[in-house]
Amino acid sequence: MIPLLIASAGAGKRMGADRNKLLLPLLDRPILQWTLEAALIAKGIDWIGIIAQPHDMEAFTMLIEDVYNQSQTSTPITLITGGDTRQQSVFNGINALPPDADQVLIHDGARCLATPNLFSRCVQAFEVYKAFITAIPVKDTIKIVEENVILETPNRLSLWSAQTPQGFDVETLRHAHQQALIKGWTVTDDASLLEKMNHPVQVIVGEETNLKITTPEDIEIAEMLLKKRFKY
Repeated sequence: MIPLLIASAGAGKRMGADRNKLLLPLLDRPILQWTLEAALIAKGIDWIGIIAQPHDMEAFTMLIEDVYNQSQTSTPITLITGGDTRQQSVFNGINALPPDADQVLIHDGARCLATPNLFSRCVQAFEVYKAFITAIPVKDTIKIVEENVILETPNRLSLWSAQTPQGFDVETLRHAHQQALIKGWTVTDDASLLEKMNHPVQVIVGEETNLKITTPEDIEIAEMLLKKRFKY
């Protein structure tokens, strides 16, 4: 089986909202609902865990009920209590996976424009890779800056912008998280933990529209993209 963990326990401070940003409306439904619906349409995902903070459990439960009523899906959707950081939350999610799960996809709930096709391609990638991320090549010239002074301009041909979903062998990822606890590693995505262990992580091409909702401006962009996609 291929389970999917959706990280949804963040505070979303840059959004400036009075609640979890994933509960904010995006066109006619909450942001997280767009993420869920795409994952449920994808081929090969047969269990979904939503990692959330305790104070969001009631609202997320209602959202899941709405998704069940509208999609009539039979895919199990489980709520998992998150931690103080994304890293801790994902580790909680790993430990809550079904016991027969050998592989896992991890996705940020705020990347609500990921298409069913992208999720399906990630499921297929497990036939070839044990660890991978979705990413897109960087188009802009990137500057390394310290105190507003440019230190270096890396060659953008070797630069990729990381996205989610990311996919991993469960035991390898669990071991990486355990090592992070022992050694005090703090990272912003799970692939970074495997990199610290010199474990190869492959890259598969993601989607240009797979943006992460972080600011109010991102919601406006997402609305335009969804209207074009679904011809609102």
